[in-house]
Amino acid sequence: DAEQVGSVGLVEMLNRSNLLAIVGGGSHPKFPDASVLIWDDAREGKDKLVLEFSFPKPVLAVRMRHDRLVVALQSRLFVFSFPHRPCKLFEFDTRDNPKGERGTGGNWGNWEPQTGNPNWEPQSLVSPVQDLGSAKPGSSSAPVTINAHQSEVGCAALGPSGALVASASRRGTLIRLFCTQSRARLLELRRGTDPATLYCLSFSPDCSFLCAVSDKGTGHVFALRDTRLNRRSA
Repeated sequence: DAEQVGSVGLVEMLNRSNLLAIVGGGSHPKFPDASVLIWDDAREGKDKLVLEFSFPKPVLAVRMRHDRLVVALQSRLFVFSFPHRPCKLFEFDTRDNPKGERGTGGNWGNWEPQTGNPNWEPQSLVSPVQDLGSAKPGSSSAPVTINAHQSEVGCAALGPSGALVASASRRGTLIRLFCTQSRARLLELRRGTDPATLYCLSFSPDCSFLCAVSDKGTGHVFALRDTRLNRRSA
């Protein structure tokens, strides 16, 4: 509804439900890019905006589950209970993160690829930062560091169960798979030899496959269980 919402910069759907998280943007926004609006498409009448979350700086990414809302700014992350009686569970600083990259798994364990920890290295993943499914206001847990790449982490994704995390460096040529519990590297997958910016890493529901999409206009699907299915470079 352009009349009510205007142009938008980000949209996230809660599974396949009637709830959408909307962030203003584009050429004719009616709401600031520092707010997250919750749109209930099943609500009767014209006023379908039911919640608004405001932040001090532009919102770069939003993720929703049936009981949690995660919002990423350039250097801060917010987690709210959602959608009933929403309240902020906690927030924490992150390293400069201009693309708002965050990963959440099916059990809402959460990893943080770019943290504000002064001892953190840009080639590291911190996993898991918090079990969002059981988090209480003001609670947190100590992160576990995974030394993932020699260069900065450019993209990462957590598997549906939270047991696996995949990451790629800014070069986008190698993708590595780690166990979040032992921190062991399980697989190394080659996307190609030419540098590329990876837009997305995504696991299949059973973690048998991993898809990687880049700015080259291509998508690569890797087998994680039966690696013999993967094409090998000459």
